[in-house]
Amino acid sequence: MAQTTHQDAQTFIDAAGTIILGKENDLRLALACLIARGHLLIEDIPGVGKTTLAHLMAKLTGLQYQRIQFTSDLLPADIVGVSIFDRDSASFRFHPGPLFSQLILADEINRASPKTQSALLEAMEEHQVSADGHTLVLPEPFFVIATQNPAHQIGTFPLPESQLDRFLMRIHLGYPDRIAERALLMGEDRRELLARQEPVISPEQIGSLQRAARGTLVSERIVDYVQRLLAHSRQSAAFDGGLSPRAGIGLLAAARAWALTHGRGHVLPEDIQAVFPSVATHRLHMASDGRMATPEAIGRLLHEVSLP
Repeated sequence: MAQTTHQDAQTFIDAAGTIILGKENDLRLALACLIARGHLLIEDIPGVGKTTLAHLMAKLTGLQYQRIQFTSDLLPADIVGVSIFDRDSASFRFHPGPLFSQLILADEINRASPKTQSALLEAMEEHQVSADGHTLVLPEPFFVIATQNPAHQIGTFPLPESQLDRFLMRIHLGYPDRIAERALLMGEDRRELLARQEPVISPEQIGSLQRAARGTLVSERIVDYVQRLLAHSRQSAAFDGGLSPRAGIGLLAAARAWALTHGRGHVLPEDIQAVFPSVATHRLHMASDGRMATPEAIGRLLHEVSLP
């Protein structure tokens, strides 16, 4: 099983790498986030491939896909759906919104008001929504990719901690290196390449990967290591508050998925270290200015906690 899942993961990474150039680690993190049944937040400046990555994941996995463009006037009903009176049945009928898809792109999520942002909370946590007194189950797998512009840009609303915590991982694509950028400049338009992409793994295979990840072995020593990381984040003077137990659960889920994509049936300390920055950065805030934890601070935390 481990070898098969590694092959499936590598097939996805290889195909994605023909569109998103020079970002194999970020592509692997995005895939691990999907396998761990989490949700992904991508924060970066416009034009570095955030939306392209979401489109690409939908194309390569064959998941039912919807894009929601978040704006200041977007309402919760525009996402979840609305009940409309049906004269024939003399009753209200619920019309599902774009949220009822397998892969959701919440594009520029921090341009919408907090009220609209909160419409995603129940869906992301429980894979269901409540409407008109009824609970409606969302399709499986259910994966939200949200893009976010830097907070200092005009017209943005900061995501509250409760919303940030719903995202298992946060990644930062950044600029491509010189070789990748030259290939982008000289190569074919990414949108045309993306339009020709065919699925390389199926939704059923994604489900199998998710089930296999839950069975990836975690030793007592690895759990001890995770607990030391959690405790150190809470005791460190560098951070305003620390990582919650839910963050620890998410960290283990992400590490299981990361190990699985490398063809292993058990988690190693380096798996924890590989996913820790993407799991912890948006959950920790610097004590000095209250801003999101810096990569340097996350690196120091990892360095200060002894390996098993």
